[in-house]
Amino acid sequence: MDRRTRLRTLDDLAAEIADCRACPRLVAWREAVAVERKAAYRDEEYWGRPVPGFGDPGASVLVVGLAPAAHGANRTGRMFTGDRSGEWLYRALHRAGFADRPVSVARDDGLRLTGAYITAPVRCAPPANKPTPEERDRCRPFLLREIDLLPEVRVVVVLGQFAYDVVCTAFGVRPRPRFGHGVEVPVLLGPDRPATIVGSFHVSQQNTFTGKLTEPMLDAVFARARQM
Repeated sequence: MDRRTRLRTLDDLAAEIADCRACPRLVAWREAVAVERKAAYRDEEYWGRPVPGFGDPGASVLVVGLAPAAHGANRTGRMFTGDRSGEWLYRALHRAGFADRPVSVARDDGLRLTGAYITAPVRCAPPANKPTPEERDRCRPFLLREIDLLPEVRVVVVLGQFAYDVVCTAFGVRPRPRFGHGVEVPVLLGPDRPATIVGSFHVSQQNTFTGKLTEPMLDAVFARARQM
Protein backbone atom coordinates (compact mmCIF):
# COMPACT_ATOMS: atom_id res chain seq x y z
CA MET A 1 0.00 0.00 0.00
CA ASP A 2 1.54 3.32 -1.04
CA ARG A 3 1.57 6.38 1.23
CA ARG A 4 -1.34 8.11 -0.50
CA THR A 5 -3.57 5.04 -0.26
CA ARG A 6 -2.56 4.49 3.37
CA LEU A 7 -3.41 8.10 4.23
CA ARG A 8 -6.81 7.76 2.56
CA THR A 9 -7.47 4.52 4.45
CA LEU A 10 -6.45 6.14 7.75
CA ASP A 11 -8.84 9.00 6.95
CA ASP A 12 -11.64 6.48 6.36
CA LEU A 13 -10.87 4.83 9.69
CA ALA A 14 -10.82 8.23 11.42
CA ALA A 15 -14.30 8.96 10.09
CA GLU A 16 -15.53 5.58 11.33
CA ILE A 17 -14.05 6.22 14.77
CA ALA A 18 -15.63 9.68 14.99
CA ASP A 19 -19.07 8.21 14.25
CA CYS A 20 -18.88 5.41 16.84
CA ARG A 21 -21.65 5.19 19.47
CA ALA A 22 -20.90 1.72 20.80
CA CYS A 23 -20.54 2.60 24.50
CA PRO A 24 -23.69 4.25 25.94
CA ARG A 25 -21.99 5.50 29.14
CA LEU A 26 -19.17 7.18 27.21
CA VAL A 27 -21.52 8.64 24.61
CA ALA A 28 -23.65 10.21 27.35
CA TRP A 29 -20.63 11.59 29.22
CA ARG A 30 -18.72 13.06 26.27
CA GLU A 31 -21.87 14.74 24.91
CA ALA A 32 -22.90 16.12 28.30
CA VAL A 33 -19.44 17.64 28.76
CA ALA A 34 -19.68 19.17 25.28
CA VAL A 35 -22.97 20.85 26.18
CA GLU A 36 -22.13 21.97 29.71
CA ARG A 37 -18.55 23.04 28.85
CA LYS A 38 -15.90 24.42 31.13
CA ALA A 39 -16.23 28.11 32.00
CA ALA A 40 -12.91 28.94 30.30
CA TYR A 41 -14.22 27.44 27.03
CA ARG A 42 -17.90 28.36 27.24
CA ASP A 43 -17.77 30.20 23.90
CA GLU A 44 -16.13 27.29 22.04
CA GLU A 45 -17.88 24.50 20.18
CA TYR A 46 -16.74 21.17 21.60
CA TRP A 47 -15.91 18.19 19.38
CA GLY A 48 -17.84 15.86 21.72
CA ARG A 49 -17.18 12.72 19.67
CA PRO A 50 -14.65 9.87 19.62
CA VAL A 51 -11.17 11.14 18.78
CA PRO A 52 -9.16 9.51 15.95
CA GLY A 53 -5.40 9.13 15.94
CA PHE A 54 -3.19 11.85 14.51
CA GLY A 55 0.20 12.07 12.83
CA ASP A 56 2.49 10.85 10.10
CA PRO A 57 1.20 7.82 8.14
CA GLY A 58 4.85 6.84 7.65
CA ALA A 59 5.55 7.00 11.39
CA SER A 60 8.22 4.80 12.93
CA VAL A 61 7.20 5.81 16.47
CA LEU A 62 3.68 5.28 17.81
CA VAL A 63 2.65 7.15 20.98
CA VAL A 64 -0.22 5.52 22.90
CA GLY A 65 -2.02 7.39 25.68
CA LEU A 66 -5.14 6.48 27.66
CA ALA A 67 -8.21 8.39 26.43
CA PRO A 68 -9.22 11.93 25.43
CA ALA A 69 -9.41 14.48 28.23
CA ALA A 70 -12.89 15.87 28.83
CA HIS A 71 -11.89 19.48 28.12
CA GLY A 72 -8.82 18.66 26.02
CA ALA A 73 -9.21 16.34 23.03
CA ASN A 74 -12.95 16.00 23.68
CA ARG A 75 -13.09 19.74 23.07
CA THR A 76 -10.57 20.11 20.23
CA GLY A 77 -10.99 16.80 18.42
CA ARG A 78 -7.28 15.95 18.33
CA MET A 79 -5.31 13.72 20.66
CA PHE A 80 -3.47 15.53 23.49
CA THR A 81 -4.52 18.91 22.14
CA GLY A 82 -5.80 21.72 24.34
CA ASP A 83 -4.78 20.57 27.82
CA ARG A 84 -1.76 20.53 30.17
CA SER A 85 -0.87 16.93 29.35
CA GLY A 86 -0.69 17.81 25.68
CA GLU A 87 1.51 20.80 26.42
CA TRP A 88 4.07 18.49 27.99
CA LEU A 89 3.83 15.89 25.23
CA TYR A 90 4.11 18.25 22.26
CA ARG A 91 7.02 20.15 23.80
CA ALA A 92 8.86 16.86 24.18
CA LEU A 93 8.00 15.75 20.64
CA HIS A 94 9.23 19.09 19.33
CA ARG A 95 12.52 18.84 21.23
CA ALA A 96 12.99 15.32 19.83
CA GLY A 97 12.32 16.48 16.26
CA PHE A 98 8.97 14.72 15.82
CA ALA A 99 6.78 17.86 15.88
CA ASP A 100 7.31 21.06 13.92
CA ARG A 101 6.25 23.26 16.86
CA PRO A 102 6.01 22.89 20.64
CA VAL A 103 2.39 23.97 21.08
CA SER A 104 -0.87 22.33 20.00
CA VAL A 105 -4.10 24.24 20.61
CA ALA A 106 -6.58 23.12 17.92
CA ARG A 107 -6.93 20.38 15.33
CA ASP A 108 -6.61 22.96 12.53
CA ASP A 109 -3.61 24.88 13.96
CA GLY A 110 -1.24 23.50 11.32
CA LEU A 111 0.93 21.41 13.65
CA ARG A 112 2.62 18.54 11.84
CA LEU A 113 4.23 15.38 13.13
CA THR A 114 7.08 13.71 11.24
CA GLY A 115 7.97 10.14 12.09
CA ALA A 116 5.39 9.90 14.89
CA TYR A 117 1.70 9.08 15.27
CA ILE A 118 -0.41 9.63 18.42
CA THR A 119 -3.36 7.47 19.42
CA ALA A 120 -5.14 5.93 22.43
CA PRO A 121 -6.83 2.65 23.35
CA VAL A 122 -10.08 4.45 24.27
CA ARG A 123 -11.43 7.17 21.96
CA CYS A 124 -14.09 8.83 24.11
CA ALA A 125 -13.52 10.92 27.22
CA PRO A 126 -14.48 8.67 30.18
CA PRO A 127 -15.92 9.84 33.51
CA ALA A 128 -13.10 10.32 36.06
CA ASN A 129 -10.72 9.35 33.27
CA LYS A 130 -11.51 5.69 33.98
CA PRO A 131 -12.93 3.57 31.16
CA THR A 132 -14.39 0.22 32.14
CA PRO A 133 -12.75 -3.02 30.94
CA GLU A 134 -15.71 -3.56 28.61
CA GLU A 135 -15.30 -0.08 27.07
CA ARG A 136 -11.56 -0.65 26.69
CA ASP A 137 -12.09 -3.98 24.93
CA ARG A 138 -14.86 -2.66 22.69
CA CYS A 139 -12.58 0.13 21.47
CA ARG A 140 -9.41 -1.94 21.05
CA PRO A 141 -10.08 -3.01 17.41
CA PHE A 142 -9.67 0.62 16.32
CA LEU A 143 -6.15 0.64 17.77
CA LEU A 144 -5.27 -2.65 16.10
CA ARG A 145 -6.52 -1.41 12.74
CA GLU A 146 -4.49 1.79 13.08
CA ILE A 147 -1.35 -0.19 13.85
CA ASP A 148 -2.02 -2.39 10.83
CA LEU A 149 -2.15 0.77 8.69
CA LEU A 150 1.15 2.04 10.14
CA PRO A 151 3.54 -0.67 8.91
CA GLU A 152 6.72 1.32 9.53
CA VAL A 153 6.20 1.56 13.31
CA ARG A 154 9.20 0.13 15.14
CA VAL A 155 8.79 1.77 18.57
CA VAL A 156 5.61 2.03 20.65
CA VAL A 157 5.88 4.62 23.42
CA VAL A 158 3.18 3.80 25.98
CA LEU A 159 2.20 6.62 28.32
CA GLY A 160 1.20 4.94 31.56
CA GLN A 161 0.21 1.54 32.89
CA PHE A 162 -3.15 1.46 31.07
CA ALA A 163 -1.61 1.84 27.61
CA TYR A 164 1.15 -0.61 28.50
CA ASP A 165 -1.34 -3.29 29.54
CA VAL A 166 -3.51 -2.80 26.45
CA VAL A 167 -0.58 -3.05 24.01
CA CYS A 168 1.00 -6.03 25.80
CA THR A 169 -2.33 -7.88 25.90
CA ALA A 170 -3.18 -7.09 22.30
CA PHE A 171 0.08 -8.51 21.00
CA GLY A 172 0.52 -11.40 23.41
CA VAL A 173 3.59 -10.17 25.28
CA ARG A 174 4.61 -12.98 27.68
CA PRO A 175 6.15 -12.84 30.16
CA ARG A 176 5.20 -9.23 30.77
CA PRO A 177 7.83 -7.21 32.64
CA ARG A 178 6.54 -4.92 35.34
CA PHE A 179 5.65 -1.49 33.97
CA GLY A 180 8.02 1.34 34.77
CA HIS A 181 9.41 4.50 33.25
CA GLY A 182 11.97 3.53 30.62
CA VAL A 183 11.07 -0.17 30.54
CA GLU A 184 11.72 -1.74 27.11
CA VAL A 185 9.89 -4.82 25.87
CA PRO A 186 10.21 -6.55 22.47
CA VAL A 187 6.93 -7.10 20.66
CA LEU A 188 5.72 -8.46 17.32
CA LEU A 189 3.12 -6.14 15.77
CA GLY A 190 2.53 -8.65 12.96
CA PRO A 191 4.37 -11.14 10.78
CA ASP A 192 7.92 -9.84 10.27
CA ARG A 193 7.07 -6.67 12.24
CA PRO A 194 9.39 -6.61 15.26
CA ALA A 195 9.13 -3.52 17.45
CA THR A 196 9.95 -2.35 20.94
CA ILE A 197 7.55 -1.07 23.58
CA VAL A 198 9.07 1.79 25.59
CA GLY A 199 7.32 2.76 28.81
CA SER A 200 6.84 6.28 30.12
CA PHE A 201 4.90 7.62 33.04
CA HIS A 202 1.79 9.35 31.72
CA VAL A 203 1.97 13.11 31.12
CA SER A 204 -0.97 13.69 33.45
CA GLN A 205 -0.88 16.61 35.86
CA GLN A 206 -0.86 14.10 38.70
CA ASN A 207 2.60 13.03 37.52
CA THR A 208 4.01 16.29 36.19
CA PHE A 209 2.91 18.49 39.11
CA THR A 210 4.35 16.10 41.67
CA GLY A 211 7.65 15.59 39.86
CA LYS A 212 7.07 11.89 39.28
CA LEU A 213 7.61 12.74 35.60
CA THR A 214 10.05 15.50 34.65
CA GLU A 215 10.82 16.95 31.25
CA PRO A 216 14.32 15.38 31.18
CA MET A 217 12.72 11.99 31.91
CA LEU A 218 10.26 12.41 29.06
CA ASP A 219 13.00 13.69 26.74
CA ALA A 220 15.06 10.58 27.51
CA VAL A 221 12.19 8.34 26.38
CA PHE A 222 11.81 10.10 23.03
CA ALA A 223 15.56 10.30 22.54
CA ARG A 224 15.65 6.54 23.01
CA ALA A 225 12.75 6.10 20.61
CA ARG A 226 14.58 8.23 18.04
CA GLN A 227 17.75 6.21 18.56
CA MET A 228 15.97 2.89 17.99
